[in-house]
Amino acid sequence: MKTILSSDTMDIPDGVKIKVKAKMIEVEGPRGKLTRDFKHLNLDFQLITDAETGKKKLKVDAWFGSRKTTAAIRTALSHVSNLIKGVTQGYRYKMRFVYAHFPINASITNNGMALEIRNFLGEKRVRKVDMLEGVTVVRSEKVKDELMLDGNDIELVSRSCALINQKCHVKNKDIRKFLDGIYVSEKGVIAEEE
Repeated sequence: MKTILSSDTMDIPDGVKIKVKAKMIEVEGPRGKLTRDFKHLNLDFQLITDAETGKKKLKVDAWFGSRKTTAAIRTALSHVSNLIKGVTQGYRYKMRFVYAHFPINASITNNGMALEIRNFLGEKRVRKVDMLEGVTVVRSEKVKDELMLDGNDIELVSRSCALINQKCHVKNKDIRKFLDGIYVSEKGVIAEEE
């Protein structure tokens, strides 16, 4: 069954500018600018001003949408709220080294844009991981064997973590016993901690 019109709105916080042009949403805040393309979704985006409060809102409409299209409204708004959170607070993911015997040695190169992993399971091979655009990696000063990945775009930060994690997969061993690797231990925002 198709619903004639399903729509949802979200508030835009102060200090954040949003531009909507042909399903391209651009969010600008104190930490920078992020854009996202929603051309694959059959939705209408428009900026409206709330009559009572005078605050700006983002309105998403789906005309004659199936259940999947209606579900996409909330998804699109969640993506936009992630962009807003990114340009206001920024995202920080923490990763920990896990090893039983051979200590994993990681050195940060290229001004926090790349990571070199050595001595994983005692292997001589050097594993190099380049961070995605806008993501920096730093060692944690307080905690031993911890990396912190910072960035504005939640997708790029989490994908960079995934790249690091995938470089340290144990081959030809029982993975229930060999739990060595670099794993995400915490996901949060930057502003919270400082």
